Amino acid sequence: MDGILNIDKPQGITSYRVVALVKRLSGERRVGHAGTLDPLATGVLPVCLGQATRIVEFLADATKTYRAEIELGVATDTYDASGRVIRRESPSGIGREQVETALASFRGLIRQTPPMYSAIRHQGKKLYQLARAGITVERKSRPVSIHRLVLADFQPPLVTIEVECGKGTYIRSLAHDLGQILGCGASLNSLVRRRYGPFDISNAVTVPQLEDAFRCGRWERFLHPMDFVLSTWPAAAVDEATEQAIRNGAPVALPLEPSGGSRCRAYTADGRFLGVLRLDPGKGQWHPDKVFLNSGQ
Repeated sequence: MDGILNIDKPQGITSYRVVALVKRLSGERRVGHAGTLDPLATGVLPVCLGQATRIVEFLADATKTYRAEIELGVATDTYDASGRVIRRESPSGIGREQVETALASFRGLIRQTPPMYSAIRHQGKKLYQLARAGITVERKSRPVSIHRLVLADFQPPLVTIEVECGKGTYIRSLAHDLGQILGCGASLNSLVRRRYGPFDISNAVTVPQLEDAFRCGRWERFLHPMDFVLSTWPAAAVDEATEQAIRNGAPVALPLEPSGGSRCRAYTADGRFLGVLRLDPGKGQWHPDKVFLNSGQ
């Protein structure tokens, strides 16, 4: 039971609850997700089963695409609609041109301060635990990449944006910071993750669809092979002797040129996914990084 489900997370539940549901339905103990979505958010949530949980780390650097609705004039302590309103101010004097100008400052490599209501740790405790206790601590800003940011719609006081970004980006913080620049305050009203790496919302399975598929015994048709997220990496099929060397953890020589990175995919002679190998450029050898047992994917 090794693979990845592209689940369309519904609003109002945590990402952890989706994982718990998949565990219960599948009976598989090893289940994990990539890229936590807040309860308010919906959309693409990759859920990995079995040996595919070892692939989660390679999704961390994948680009994500969101569609977000931001309400101007309302600021909350969580930076989204689930929080306590801490400021109200009329945004009536703000026009489309001002919003466009403000959004321009968020494109490219920027520095962003994470919200207090986040899972980032401070001295061993998660920030949201401190926030719920009424404690606010200073957070260091950190670099994030906004590859694309467009104003999709403007119906005051609502601003709808589409964002393509790198890892570690908080759309809630973007909404809050937009309100700061415009001077009226703002918060995130709704958020849909439309894409995460190779997973798109157009082929995501909803929770009711997944539950029905499990009842009917046809859920595996929604399961993506675990090497699906590595499809842009160079790949090599190896003979039995090289396969055995890889399984034993020995470095091997492969007829590959690294393409955009230092890792590759290895497959057995009959096409089974064998593992992830890492290049030692000094020796020109590929070292086994993750080896998968009896994978039919």
